[in-house]
Amino acid sequence: MRRGGPSVLGIVLAGGEGKRLMPLTADRAKPAVTFGGTYRLVDFVLSNLVNADVLRICVLTQYKSHSLDRHITTTWRMSSLLGNYVTPVPAQQRLGPRWYLGSADAILQSLNLVYDEQPEYVAVFGADHVYRMDPRQMLRRHIEGGAGVTVAGIRVPRAESSSFGVITPGSDGRTVERFLEKPADPPGLADDPECVFASMGNYIFTTKALVEALQRDAEDGQSVHDMGGSILPQLTARGEAQLYDFSDNHVPGETTRDQGYWRDVGTLDAYYEAHMDLIAERPAFNLYNRQWPIYTHSYQLSPARFNAGGIASESIISAGCLIRGQVTRSVLSPGVRVDPGAVVQGSVLHDNVHIGRGAVVRGAVLDKNVEVPPGATIGVNPERDAELYTVSKGGVIALGKGQRVP
Repeated sequence: MRRGGPSVLGIVLAGGEGKRLMPLTADRAKPAVTFGGTYRLVDFVLSNLVNADVLRICVLTQYKSHSLDRHITTTWRMSSLLGNYVTPVPAQQRLGPRWYLGSADAILQSLNLVYDEQPEYVAVFGADHVYRMDPRQMLRRHIEGGAGVTVAGIRVPRAESSSFGVITPGSDGRTVERFLEKPADPPGLADDPECVFASMGNYIFTTKALVEALQRDAEDGQSVHDMGGSILPQLTARGEAQLYDFSDNHVPGETTRDQGYWRDVGTLDAYYEAHMDLIAERPAFNLYNRQWPIYTHSYQLSPARFNAGGIASESIISAGCLIRGQVTRSVLSPGVRVDPGAVVQGSVLHDNVHIGRGAVVRGAVLDKNVEVPPGATIGVNPERDAELYTVSKGGVIALGKGQRVP
């Protein structure tokens, strides 16, 4: 973000294993998982940053990163004439023969990126959430507040606090009084005791404050070297942290229904539910906002085709699909084929899935290249499904990339 404004370097943390999203992460990094038919999870954070004119972005990767690296390098090509870039940065072991010990250590080992760019501010954002946000508004608040770090927070039920970093704001509503990483029983908010502010994993740092905090953390032998577990509590204790309320953020083209939408899709249930949010008549998250677009790679495919009485309702059907059966309340990625007599209900089908003649698929997530033979069923016999496939707590059935269906 230059052009007369403050200089900002974007750092996207994309190195997590994503164990809770297995088997979708068995062969790829979590930010590379397909979402909404044609997107990858990383596309949402990159689109938000680029739409806000943060045009120099480093994506820190580590686990099973080939698919993610390929997507970034082939899709996210910026103008080299203007010095802009989105680049994957693998773990480089600059501080010795070890991998990243945590998200804070990942940035510590990559400080050469900061020293090279010498930005005034560093936006450190997570890579695996579904949302729209204008980071410029958060940056403006950060500069006005004069804090070392500003953390974006969203209200969530207190019962869900053990899944998030929890922010306790001070009496001014801005200063972070306490930052607790995944607490079991935190205090509620003063104006709503049954809610807490959950950290969205998005931070804007004044560069000097970030570098000093990382160096202090590196010297702490008891630290877990994590942004939420280490850096935020440290800066909070020093009085250098402030809260940015996500509900104050507004992007062009938003609707009253999808304003403030944010989903952590770290589990199969959350991933599935976020897809169901896309397909309503008035979707909870609107993919069709042209004023704040989500960018991704566009495949050179023919349009979707419906033959032999094939129908689809309340669904997203991507290019290259051939529908000759019945599809309802589902999201289909490019190249999916549904043969005559097949039924797909409430499911998410990734690239090139083939549903054979007369097969039934209900309440399932099928990764790319899965072949469902003619007459086979998924989501019909719970006991059999539990023996053959991954089944989430909420009953979502998941098949990994190319998994065989008997």
